[in-house]
Amino acid sequence: MIAISNDFLDRYNRAGPRYTSYPTVPYWDNAFGEAEYRQALQTLSQRNDDALSVYVHLPFCAQRCHYCGCNATVTTHESVVDAYLDRVEREIDIVMDVVGGTRHAVQLHWGGGTPNFLTNAQMQRMYGILERHFTIDPRAEVAIEIDPRIASREQIQFIRSLGFNRVSLGIQDFDVMVQEAIGRIQPEALTREIYNTCRECGFDSVNVDLVYGLPGQTRVTFERTLHNIIELSPDRIACFSYAHLPNARANQRRVDVTFMPDHYEKFHLFQMAIDGFINAGYDWIGMDHFARHDDEMAVAARECRLHRNFMGYTIRPATDQIAFGMSSIGDMAHCFVQNDAKLGNYQKAIDEGRLPIVRGMRLSDDDMLRRRVITHMMCNLELPYNLTIADFGASVPELLPDELERVQPYIEEGFLDVEPDRLVVTTLGRFFIRNVCMEFDAYLGQQTDRPLFSKTI
Repeated sequence: MIAISNDFLDRYNRAGPRYTSYPTVPYWDNAFGEAEYRQALQTLSQRNDDALSVYVHLPFCAQRCHYCGCNATVTTHESVVDAYLDRVEREIDIVMDVVGGTRHAVQLHWGGGTPNFLTNAQMQRMYGILERHFTIDPRAEVAIEIDPRIASREQIQFIRSLGFNRVSLGIQDFDVMVQEAIGRIQPEALTREIYNTCRECGFDSVNVDLVYGLPGQTRVTFERTLHNIIELSPDRIACFSYAHLPNARANQRRVDVTFMPDHYEKFHLFQMAIDGFINAGYDWIGMDHFARHDDEMAVAARECRLHRNFMGYTIRPATDQIAFGMSSIGDMAHCFVQNDAKLGNYQKAIDEGRLPIVRGMRLSDDDMLRRRVITHMMCNLELPYNLTIADFGASVPELLPDELERVQPYIEEGFLDVEPDRLVVTTLGRFFIRNVCMEFDAYLGQQTDRPLFSKTI
């Protein structure tokens, strides 16, 4: 475990992006609308041999957890879900009329919300809609997020029979007091039962989500949670930092901040997770993920060929990502695009025959350059100076000399090692990789009317 002073942590605990995209969402353009999206889709239609990644947002939950930062809608009525699927089907029809033909998909991901809130019939319908428009590669990553609290053996078996080969189980924390503090009671026995069912059903990868920095977490309780996670032996673990943004997420106002660990303690909790998982045979991937040493993602990380998109880390080279449903984000033809996050607005737009775009961005050459640099550093923990030559015609030192000058203090702090042909992120630097990447961000500091970022610790 690395010994770091509180003063040191204070110095680097800044608000900053997680860089799931660059440029980041707060700097996208509200004037980017349906016309611009259709232009991007037209460009995509001219590359009809290119494989796609497909994301579907299924926002429904039976109740809203206090800590949740996702775009979710609470309902108890199947009819509300049916009406939503009607609109998603129409959205897919509109989009694919522009794209043309049946496209090849190498990634399919259902996120939420709670995708397994859908009934079996609703899931079958949604999967069938996608199969009409996409040929899903036999080797595709077909993933779904699962809430164990509403899952059953029969449902998990059905999900596997549809064609899903990867599941992510939301656990967050096993401690009952923490669960009460975040409004998510999830008995450990139930979680184990659903996990074991997933194993019995033969999914290629069974993964779990964990959150640190939650109210009520202590070193003692978190150690027990880590022990239980390791005992389950998932293939991959996502260990997310809790982002407390109550001004952006009204449900987070129910979190009692007096019970939240401060950033010093939060840093220690994350170090506990790293040490525990590494000692149990996992590799630390990127910023906050872990995979078994022989997992294909761990192999890709060691070989510096890891990639990242809005669905997370992936071993597949960057593909255009097309996304459906409220709040969903697409990434294609050098453009980002996001649907309206309000259910009523989303459905109204579809009913009027419009695509429900609320914002987007067409990336400039400079955006693409910085995106390449930031994404590679976030994934592969290095910055080869020749990274940009093939696509941008010059080396990183030639293209970004000021930025390399700005990271000199990080070299002096021990975050980065200098090699003849690259910068390499050190073990210490991994904790502050967001800070390092911020030096390559041309947008930070610009005014925006949208909520910005959580702290880097």
